[in-house]
Amino acid sequence: MARGKTFSERLQASYFDTAEGALSAHGIVVRLRKEGRRWVQTAKGPTDNLLERLEHNVAVPAQGKGRLPTLDLIRHRGTPVGDAIDKALGVKGDDNYPSLLFFYGTDIKRITTRIACDGSMVEVALDRGCVFTEGATKRRSQPICELEFELIEGSTLAAVALARQWCSAHHLWLSTIAKSMKGKRLQQVVPHGAATSAIAPSYARKASANEMVTAVIASCLGQIVPNMSELADWKGSSSEQPEHIHQLRVGIRRLRTAFRELGDLTDGMDPHWEAALVNAFRALGAHRDQSYLAHSLQPQLVAAGGPAVRIDENHASQLAIQDIARAADFQDALLGLIAFLRRNFTPAPGNTEPLKKTISHRLDKLYKNALNDGKKFLTLDDEQQHVVRKRLKRLRYLIEFAAPLFARRKAHHMVAALKPVQDALGLYNDELMALQAWRVLAERDAKAWFGIGWLTARKRPNARQCLEEIKKLAVIKPFWRH
Repeated sequence: MARGKTFSERLQASYFDTAEGALSAHGIVVRLRKEGRRWVQTAKGPTDNLLERLEHNVAVPAQGKGRLPTLDLIRHRGTPVGDAIDKALGVKGDDNYPSLLFFYGTDIKRITTRIACDGSMVEVALDRGCVFTEGATKRRSQPICELEFELIEGSTLAAVALARQWCSAHHLWLSTIAKSMKGKRLQQVVPHGAATSAIAPSYARKASANEMVTAVIASCLGQIVPNMSELADWKGSSSEQPEHIHQLRVGIRRLRTAFRELGDLTDGMDPHWEAALVNAFRALGAHRDQSYLAHSLQPQLVAAGGPAVRIDENHASQLAIQDIARAADFQDALLGLIAFLRRNFTPAPGNTEPLKKTISHRLDKLYKNALNDGKKFLTLDDEQQHVVRKRLKRLRYLIEFAAPLFARRKAHHMVAALKPVQDALGLYNDELMALQAWRVLAERDAKAWFGIGWLTARKRPNARQCLEEIKKLAVIKPFWRH
């Protein structure tokens, strides 16, 4: 950052909200910031794009040394973010705005440079400092060190390409945890945010294949990137919560389904992304399995009268969750996918079949293959049973992806019908994994034989339950058939 022409300044900001937190509840941030000697009032709000936010800045007059200028939301009225503020606060026309309170502040030293790349101009800013809140008895703070890439003019793809270069060279990672989010968590005394669940893709019923795929990829990234950010954050504020791991794995699995079932409908898919996603998925899976064994299975065995056993022997050999989330190939894949959303699309030649018909054929193939094998579930080996489970998962995700093409009510009904069979298969698969783990444990701890007996006794009944749920699913007429 010190190379070439740079600009340095101190940024001191105060963030405001209603007493009830109405603005932050809608993803809106309002601040007063001292930038060198001048004061700026800023409002920011969310958009559907991971790379973009609504923003409006207004210079405001200073009120004298050591005094904050007067904050007035009317300065943003008539702008997109101003409209979002009015909606969040329930303000109409010339209504008065409610009083705003100071919630938290930031004190940042910023180094800024501008870089020309591929005919575009990108501003890169390194922010180091802290976010703080004034408590009743003491001031609490948390360090900040982040690098922002902001497109000044030109192509978003150029900005993403520059970010990919810097991530590779300097071991950077993406984060959706803005300073305002850190301040809100500090003020509320919570270490990290809630896990982000799957977000349904949104596109028109008459959408093109490219529009559908783009919406699906955006939906998957909208689940992956926030959960990844929580796991990758600085030590002390990074999460190891099972729900963040679970939702990140769900997001990756949905994205892999999109690659497999929809990848040939568009251009620009890089095969290297799939390998990076698989690596992250499997490494996170080892942590998920360890958590299941320790926090779900072990209490069941103890409740059944069995002895507790040590099951943390393999933990040291696992990659740290932070390292999985920050892995260079994973980060590059995510940035590549963000660029994919903004690419110039070239239609694939020779594909004239209506999109709805194409998707119906793919749904039908997954459905038939899963049920044909599923009806023989009790005679399949473990790997074949696992294939049935994976096909039904892909079927569910493809139904969710394709719902805007059909009657959403029917699609949601089919997803609901899939849930009992997925739950049964999930339990069956978890206990198979646990049985293998307990057999390994038994080689060094004879107490593990209780668990082996308990899990073995449950295997056949669990398999029968899977078969029963598959049979129930088979009598439901698929909504994609006419």
